[in-house]
Amino acid sequence: MPARRSTWRRRLLRLVALGFGAAALAGMAAPAQLAGDMGLFLNGVNGYSQFYAMYVGTSLAIAGLALFAARNGHQPILGDITALLVLAQPLGRLLAALSFGLPRGLLLVACGAELAGGLLLLLLRPAARPERRAAAP
Repeated sequence: MPARRSTWRRRLLRLVALGFGAAALAGMAAPAQLAGDMGLFLNGVNGYSQFYAMYVGTSLAIAGLALFAARNGHQPILGDITALLVLAQPLGRLLAALSFGLPRGLLLVACGAELAGGLLLLLLRPAARPERRAAAP
């Protein structure tokens, strides 16, 4: 069972990498359109710079970390950090929802996917191994 759990976690990490990588590429291909779909308006160099920093850069970082975690399955902390970064997205949306309401359309779907993906990564975390004690002389 642990090997199966590890396999599913690696697959999910690759899927997270694919999703966030695709989001970053979409942001680079059509930043104004994607920002508009998210309710943002990009104004001048600083607007684009901030969009690339907060959306494209962060998405690429999460995608890279997810790929690294998938390759290094013997270090579950990398997958845990990936999960926390993924879960930070719906957390931020929840905090905004308290004052402004839930996101609509594609952002609501993205929020559900982020929440499901992040929680699944944590649920598929390998069980902690008991420490081995050296034999007493």
